[in-house]
Amino acid sequence: MRKLLLLAFVAACLTPGTWVRSPVPRWSHSQDLSVTKLDAEQTAFGELQFRGAWQLDSQNTGFGGYSALLGHRDDRLFAASDSGGVLQFPKPGAAGDVQIRRFAGRGARRKNLIDIESLTRDPSSGQIWAGYEGTNSIERLNADLTGAKAVRPAAMSGWRSNAGPEAMVRLADGRFIVLSEGPRRWLGDAYPALLFPADPVSGAMPLQFVFESAGGFAPVDMVQIPDGRVLVLVRDFSLGLPPTFAVKLVLVDPAEIANNAAWAGRILGEINTSDLQDNYEGMIVEPGPEGMLDIWLISDDNNATFQRTLLLNLRWDPA
Repeated sequence: MRKLLLLAFVAACLTPGTWVRSPVPRWSHSQDLSVTKLDAEQTAFGELQFRGAWQLDSQNTGFGGYSALLGHRDDRLFAASDSGGVLQFPKPGAAGDVQIRRFAGRGARRKNLIDIESLTRDPSSGQIWAGYEGTNSIERLNADLTGAKAVRPAAMSGWRSNAGPEAMVRLADGRFIVLSEGPRRWLGDAYPALLFPADPVSGAMPLQFVFESAGGFAPVDMVQIPDGRVLVLVRDFSLGLPPTFAVKLVLVDPAEIANNAAWAGRILGEINTSDLQDNYEGMIVEPGPEGMLDIWLISDDNNATFQRTLLLNLRWDPA
């Protein structure tokens, strides 16, 4: 429901004549990407060390709306959008080309068919799984985004079309966790969650539970860290002109998941400063120096002038 309210607000803002709509550009296939480092005085958010923030911009018509993120070993990032787009680019300071294109080369434009909200990968095979919010489906693809096969799990059939599967992670043991962004009850703090014993696309039947996140913070992405625990990115927003966003990182343990039980964790930090706040929806975690972990977040700008596409780098010690 919180996302429904936000979408209604953004939709109202995007109507003709309002001041917050991004200008409609001429169709462009430009592959240029502007990466601007932000001056931020913040040094930490709770346990999270602040490493840097950058604003991303492009004249490409398909740029923006990034809601899921994957990393590559060659210092590149792969973001997918809720309009079926892809942004592949080097991390700030690294060399490499930029690719802004359609996901899997698809030309479909109906949002309910292309609304990618989550991505996860098998590091051994390179296979990728994408979660689609508009159809409550999960799709498996080869590393080169070919060979797509999808399923609409029955356990997700009751999830609202704008509420999930918002967050999904393939665990190292082959299980999958999927979280809905919509709470079970109006303004509640319990979010429907599934634990698949194997690949959902293969027909595995899930265990059902709930993810608990207090204070209106809904799950929007999650990743597993090397010790087996999971980081969940949760987000809240406050209506206003413009609306404001806050996100937290929550540490949870898959070993504590039980059938029809609540799954909750510990908050590591909250990002709510005005210069860095935005609608962060995508996250990856990579090894850092001396056992630390580097966390990358990307924001979904909803194609609105009051939002930005931001890339945020944090560092955390899991010890």
